[in-house]
Amino acid sequence: MTKTAPSLTGSQIRDKFLQFYAKKQHQILPSASLVPEDPTVLLTIAGMLPFKPIFLGQKQPDFPRATTSQKCIRTNDIENVGRTARHHTFFEMLGNFSFGDYFKEQAIKWAWELSTKVFKLPAENIVVSVFENDDDAFKIWENIIGISPQRIKRMGETDNFWKAGPTGPCGPCSELYYDFHPELGDKNIDLEDDSRFIEFYNLVFMEYNRDADGNLTPLQNKNIDTGMGLERMAQILQKVPNNYETDLIFPIVETATNLAEINYQKAEEKIKVSLKVIGDHVRSVVHMIADGITASNTDRGYVLRRLIRRVVRHGRLIGIEGEFINKVAESAIQLSQDVYPQVRERETFIKGELQREEVAFLKTLERGEKLLAEIIEKTNKQGQISGVDAFTLYDTYGFPLELTQEIAEESNLTVDVDGFEAEMKKQQERSKAAHETIDLTVQGSLDKLAENIHPTEFLGYHHLQLTAKVEAVLFAGKTVDQAEAGTEIQIVLEKTPFYGESGGQIGDRGYLTGDNLVIRVDDVKKESGIFVHFGRIQRGTVSVNDTVTATIDRACRRRVQANHTATHLLQAALKKVVDDSISQAGSLVAFDRLRFDFNCPRAVTQNELQQIEDLINTWIAEAHDTEISIMSLDIAKEKGAVAMFGEKYGAEVRVIDVPGVSMELCGGTHVKNTAEIGLFKIMSESGISSGVRRIEAVAGPAVLEYLKVRETVVKDLCDRFKIKPEEISDRITTLQSELKGTQKELEAVQQELAIAKSEQLLTKAESIGEFKILVSNMGEMDAKSLQTAAERLQQKLGEGAVILGAIPEEGKVSLVAAFSPKVYKDKKLQAGKFVGEIAKICGGGGGGRPNLAQAGGRDPSKLPEALETAKQQLIETLKG
Repeated sequence: MTKTAPSLTGSQIRDKFLQFYAKKQHQILPSASLVPEDPTVLLTIAGMLPFKPIFLGQKQPDFPRATTSQKCIRTNDIENVGRTARHHTFFEMLGNFSFGDYFKEQAIKWAWELSTKVFKLPAENIVVSVFENDDDAFKIWENIIGISPQRIKRMGETDNFWKAGPTGPCGPCSELYYDFHPELGDKNIDLEDDSRFIEFYNLVFMEYNRDADGNLTPLQNKNIDTGMGLERMAQILQKVPNNYETDLIFPIVETATNLAEINYQKAEEKIKVSLKVIGDHVRSVVHMIADGITASNTDRGYVLRRLIRRVVRHGRLIGIEGEFINKVAESAIQLSQDVYPQVRERETFIKGELQREEVAFLKTLERGEKLLAEIIEKTNKQGQISGVDAFTLYDTYGFPLELTQEIAEESNLTVDVDGFEAEMKKQQERSKAAHETIDLTVQGSLDKLAENIHPTEFLGYHHLQLTAKVEAVLFAGKTVDQAEAGTEIQIVLEKTPFYGESGGQIGDRGYLTGDNLVIRVDDVKKESGIFVHFGRIQRGTVSVNDTVTATIDRACRRRVQANHTATHLLQAALKKVVDDSISQAGSLVAFDRLRFDFNCPRAVTQNELQQIEDLINTWIAEAHDTEISIMSLDIAKEKGAVAMFGEKYGAEVRVIDVPGVSMELCGGTHVKNTAEIGLFKIMSESGISSGVRRIEAVAGPAVLEYLKVRETVVKDLCDRFKIKPEEISDRITTLQSELKGTQKELEAVQQELAIAKSEQLLTKAESIGEFKILVSNMGEMDAKSLQTAAERLQQKLGEGAVILGAIPEEGKVSLVAAFSPKVYKDKKLQAGKFVGEIAKICGGGGGGRPNLAQAGGRDPSKLPEALETAKQQLIETLKG
C-alpha cells in the first residue's frame, strides 16, 4: 500500500517549517515588506532579498542563522497565471539561511528531515537534483541520506547553478522534487514533466564569487539560502490538482464563483483560468496596498494597477457586472489577517484604493470598446484586425484578446493572433529584463558602462532646466545606438537637473526634448554615480551624442520638496514629543505623500500624534528658513546633525538645517522656507515589525485633497443621521451602546437555546463504569453558549465528562471540556490539558482549569476526528 503524507493547512505548513528551524537555533524573522529597501529591485521577489547586504559582505548579520516566511511578488510569468498549476504573482517563500555558519551537509540533512519526518513525505516520492559538477552534494544525498543514485539527477548550470547577476556571490543548487507517480519507476526520470514532478524545495550553496571575467573564487564565508514554496507544499499535502485549490487561495476563488453564479467544478477551462487569475491577483494587490503601494503609471505602482485591471477584466469575462473587487478582497484579507495583521488594520485604505482603480478602469474599458468599434470600421475591407491594434487594446485599455475576437467575429472579422502574441512577447521580454532580476553585484548593472563614461554631473539643486549630451541609450537593459518613438528606454546624460532616487526620495519627472524629439521621463535612478532616466519616446528618434534639453516637472518637484522637508520636521517632532532616542528605520518621499519608519517599542498614542501634528504645523507657520551647507562629516556630527537611514556618507556631507528645529545630513531637495509646505496632516500610525512603527502623512496640496475626502464622509454621515458634524461622535456612541445591549440580549437567548438543545443530548450519554461521558458536535453554536451547555450537561450527568465541539464561524473550531471532581482528581484527567491536546488535531490549542477548559482550532474539517479521538481517550482512561 502506497504511503501518503498527512493533509495540513497552509498555516500549519508555515508554522511547522518555522518551528522546525527555530529548534535548530534559527532566529524566526518577520516577513519584510513587498517594497524592498534595495533600490535596484522594484518588489521583493525572493526570500533572500532582505539578506542581500549580508550575502554581499556589506552588513554583519545579527544572527548566524535565520528562518522566514517571506511575501513575494513576481510578474515575469504573469500570462501563465491560472493556466498552469503553479504560477503565481503573489506567493510565500519559506526559507532557512546560514550566514557563514553551517553549510552543505547540514542543509541537506535538515531538508530531508523536514520533508520526511515533519511533513511526512514518503521517501520514495522524493527525487533530488544537483549541479552536474557538485560531487559533494551527490555523495551526501547518496551516502548519508541514502537516496538511490537513480533518483539523484545531475543538471547543468542553467537549472542548478544559482546566480542573480553577471558577477557576485553564486553557487550550485540542489532541488527536491515530489514525485506524484513513483510507481512509474526510476528509469527515464524527466524532472521537466510537470504532470509527474513538482519542485518544492531549493537549496542554494553560496560558495563562490564570480568576477567580471567569469572566474570563480571561493568565498571566505560560505552561505546557505533556501526556498520552499508554501503554495506548492500545500498542493502536495492537501492532495489537490493545483495550487489554486489549496486553502491558501481557493476561498478567494469561491467568492468569485459565487458572485458570477458559477459552479467551479463544472465550469469550462477558460472560466476556471479567469477564476484562478482573480484568486491570485487579489492576494497580490491586497498585500501590495497593505505595504504602502498605490496605483500609478510607473514602477511598482504600475505593477499594482496592471494586476487590478486584470482582475476587473477577468471578472467581466466570467459575467460579473459592475464593481466587485472589494467583495473578493475581503476573502483575501480574512485569509491573511492572522499572519499579516496589517492587512486588516489597513482594510479601509486597501478597499478605497481598489474601488478607485476599479471605477476608473471600468470607464477605460468603455473607451476601449469605442476604439474597437473604430478599428472594426477601419478594418472591414481588410478582413483582419492587426496584432498591433489588438495588443494596443489589450495593453492600453485592458481589453482581453478573447473579447476582441468575439466582437470582431460578429462583424465577420478575424484577429491576427500571431501578431498579437509577437507584441506580447516583446512586452514580456522588456518586463522581465527591467523588473525581475535581483542584482547581487556590488556596483550593479552599469559597471561596464561606468568604465566608458564619467559619473553624471547633478545640477538639479540650482537648475530646473539645462541642455546636455546623451552619453548612452539603453533598451531592455542593453546599450543601443538609437531608439525610436514608442520605445521604453533608459537615457544617461553627461549632466542633469533630474534628482535620482535616493535617501527615500523618489526620482524627478519631466521631459527630454530636442529637434522633433519628446521623451517623457517617469523616473530617475542613480547607480555607480550614473543617473539613469527611465522614460518613453513620445516623438522622434534619440541617438547617442545627441544634445537634448532636460526639463523637470516643477509642480512635482515642489510637492516632493514639501514632503521631504516635512519628513525632517516629523522626525524632529517625534524626538521632541515621544522619545529623543527615536531613530529612523526607513522612509519614502513621494509627490503625493510621505512615509516615515522609526524604531519605537510602542505605538504612538492619539494624543501624541495630535501634539506632533500641531507642532509641525506651528513650525510651518513660523516660516523658518532652511539653511543648506557643505561641511566635513566630523563637524556635522559635532553640530548634532542626524544621519538619514540607508545613506552612505563621504568625507564631506550636505546638511539641511532648519535652525532651532531640525538638522540632518541629506542629499534630497527641500523648500527654502517651511511656510512653502503649507499644511501637514498625519494619515496613519501603525506597527510594521517588532519595534518598528510607521507614520504616513501628507503635506502641501495633498492635505487639501485628503481633507476633501474626509469632508465628503462627514457630510454623508450628517445627511444620513440628520445631525450636525459635532454630533457624529455622540450618535455613534449611542449606536454602539444600543448594539452592545442588543448583543447581550442575543447572547442570553443563544445560551438559553444552547441549554435547551444540550439537554436533549442527555439520553445519548454513555456509561463507562461509574462514570458517564457525552461527546457531541453542536454545529454552529458560539463559544460562550458552548461553554454554558457543557457546564450544564456535566452537572446533570453527575460524575463524568462532557466534550462538546462546534464551528461558530467559517474557519474556526471551538472545543469545551467539563469534568466532574472524580474525573480530574481520582483519574488525574485535567480538562485543560485534555482539550488542549485534542485541539491540536484541528490546528489549534487551548487550556483552562482542571474541571472546565476551552480550546480553539483553525481546521473545521478535522472536528469529527478530534471528537472521536476525545471519546476513545475518555473511554480508555475511565475504564481503568
